[in-house]
Amino acid sequence: MWDMIGTYVCWDVKSLLIFVAVFILIADLIKNRRPASFPPGPRMFPIVGNMLSVDHKKLHESMTKLSRTYGDVYSLRMGQRFVVVVNGFDAVKEALITQGDSFAERPVLALQLDMFKGLGLLFTNGNTWREQRRFALFTLRNFGLGKKSLEPVILDEFTHCAQEITGYKGKPFYPHLIINNAVSNIICSLVFGHRFEYDDEKFKGMIEMCEKGIQLQASIWTRLYNSFPHLMRRLPGPHKTLQNIWEDVKKFIREELQDHKQNWDPSDQRDYIDCYLNEIQMTKGQTDSTFDDANLVACVLDLFVAGTETTSTTLRWAFLYMAKYPEIQEKVQAEIDTVIGQSRQPSMEDRANLPYTDAVIHEIQRIGNIVPLNLPHSTTREVQLGGYTIPKGVTVVPNLTSVLFNKNDWETPHTFNPGHFLNEEGKFVKPAAFIPFSAGKRQCLGESLAKMELFLFFTSFMQRYTFSMPVGVKPVFDYHLGATRAPLHYELCAMSR
Repeated sequence: MWDMIGTYVCWDVKSLLIFVAVFILIADLIKNRRPASFPPGPRMFPIVGNMLSVDHKKLHESMTKLSRTYGDVYSLRMGQRFVVVVNGFDAVKEALITQGDSFAERPVLALQLDMFKGLGLLFTNGNTWREQRRFALFTLRNFGLGKKSLEPVILDEFTHCAQEITGYKGKPFYPHLIINNAVSNIICSLVFGHRFEYDDEKFKGMIEMCEKGIQLQASIWTRLYNSFPHLMRRLPGPHKTLQNIWEDVKKFIREELQDHKQNWDPSDQRDYIDCYLNEIQMTKGQTDSTFDDANLVACVLDLFVAGTETTSTTLRWAFLYMAKYPEIQEKVQAEIDTVIGQSRQPSMEDRANLPYTDAVIHEIQRIGNIVPLNLPHSTTREVQLGGYTIPKGVTVVPNLTSVLFNKNDWETPHTFNPGHFLNEEGKFVKPAAFIPFSAGKRQCLGESLAKMELFLFFTSFMQRYTFSMPVGVKPVFDYHLGATRAPLHYELCAMSR
């Protein structure tokens, strides 16, 4: 009899658990159904939504492929959050420019909030974002952002970089850390007021940490954290590593900040940090001020990472493509030799007379596809897009891959072709669909700096060296996909010309 009762209780508990599980799954599906006017998308699984519908290591390719089935505006459910993916130049332009005010915010993401407390430049909204962006643009322009006065800083850094590369005497070397350091020193000169030597182990370690952080920033672990924060906060994993990385980077910045405070003279503002410290003093006591030490650290981190990773990654793609297409490299060098020669360094004024070189740089940016999915946006109000209704507060992903590789906008979208940026007379032209820096109110703050760095660094490298792969090695175009799309580490040879 007791056995019968035990069996009955056991099955009763099992039945209850099965009922609860089925109830949760059904409730989840009902709660998270797509509204009738919401953009369509692939079938969703309970709890995880469409997390299993995409390849997270090639997310930009998966999202572009889905647009062929579901149209230029479609939706995915990532865990408990809906994401609207916008594809193609017309739809992206409609969202970011024509209706830019309606797509101007960033989503509030749990991991970002836990790490940065709503501070910084890249993921803030409202008054904090407006004040910090305005201040950063004004201050960095005063220190030469986008101006001729910054040219000597970039060209001087190239001289340091060239000394490192020439030291290898044409033998194979890994360009990754050297290029990262060179590019990083430009933003460091603006923000910290000084550069770092290439053998500075502490600085090299920070650059490597930043790279690892950028890779993890767009991993599936981050998406799981943002979808299930209460659970993920209690579990170990790469998301914990990511938090530790950014804490270590912030510690490095705080040490720089302390050095600045010890030598700070309000009448002699040397860099962004000095100007920010002055702004803190001027706005002290104002209840609506967003200027304090914590926000300064977050803003410097954003500037440092954004000002290093995209440009250095573009240059590393550039070396690979020049090694892959030596005939294009030779043509660039011939144009540089004719216009500039070997006796002086390039200048931004040379760009107008180097249309082929300029076209090659732009094609590297296009096919390199450095930020393939942009940074996420969020709707500020209910909005109509592509015939669908997107409610307020929905995350929107402008898929730049779908724009930079659209066959309707580019003659050979998947082939390296500088002709995409040249007209029949050989003059440089820039198609409207070229938007690697995004567009609209959230367009890359450092675009003018990146353009200057890319032109001066690339032209200087082509003037000074011929790049090739080591004997018997072919260039490999595989990549790591994080917040950026970066080439795998590789060796190459740089022969002095």
